[in-house]
This record gives sequence, structure tokens and C-alpha cells, in this order.
Amino acid sequence: MYIQPRGNYKLIVGTDSQVHPAHTLFITGIVIQNAGKGAWACIRKCSIPRKMLQLHERISFETSLTEEVVALFDEEKKNKMIDIVLPFIYQGASFTMEGHLDIGAGSRNKTKEYVAEMVARMESIGVEAKIKPEAYVASSYANKFTK
Repeated sequence: MYIQPRGNYKLIVGTDSQVHPAHTLFITGIVIQNAGKGAWACIRKCSIPRKMLQLHERISFETSLTEEVVALFDEEKKNKMIDIVLPFIYQGASFTMEGHLDIGAGSRNKTKEYVAEMVARMESIGVEAKIKPEAYVASSYANKFTK
């Protein structure tokens, strides 16, 4: 962000999970995206030593892990990021935060009944919630590390 302070930045956090034979693996993706110019990304792993087969429990835990990482970006840290782009706002620079949820509202999606609950949780902590197909950090980036 310091190198290209005129960028359109998004801090995006999203979690996906995969049930394995002896555990359930959760991967939280943390991405700073500069629209059209690339991204910086990392992951955080969490393994629960049992098969979490109840969908609501797993989706809720994914959301909790996303909330936990978002909470690490307190006002001081967010303000430091905003201060980088602030002098360039009138030249198109921006900074936003998003929480990507690995759920969808489609009629054939098993997670559709949890959308309102999980979106409300994200919004209650001041983060714009995105669901499939816009939740690419959870459904694509984090997903590839859960296998």
C-alpha cells in the first residue's frame, strides 16, 4: 500500500472448511487486494480433531474464525491503512473491508437458510459481507488450501 497509495484497496477475510476422516480443517484467507493491480495474501490454519458434519455448526465456526481475524484489525490498524490512501482519495484511491462467507443464497444451495444470520454477524462488526459467487476469498482462495 505504501508503494502504490493511489490504489483501490480491499482488506478481505474469508474462511472455508473441509471435513477429513479424522479432523475438520479450516483455512482463513487474509487478502489485501489492489483492484486490477494484484494482491498480497496469506492463510491461517485451524484444525478441529473431529469430523464436523453438522452444516450449521461448520458454517458458524467458519464465520467465527473470520470474525476473529477481522477483530485483529482494530481501529488503530484500520486507521493506519486508511491514512495511506487518504491523501489520494480525490484521485480515486480507496480502502474497504469485506468478510467473505462460503455460503450462497441460490435455491439449490444447502447453506441458503444461514445467509441472513451470517451476513448479520459480519455487518454487526462493521464489515461488508459477501456471499457466493462474490465471496472468492472463502470459496476459491481459502478453499484450495483445505484439500
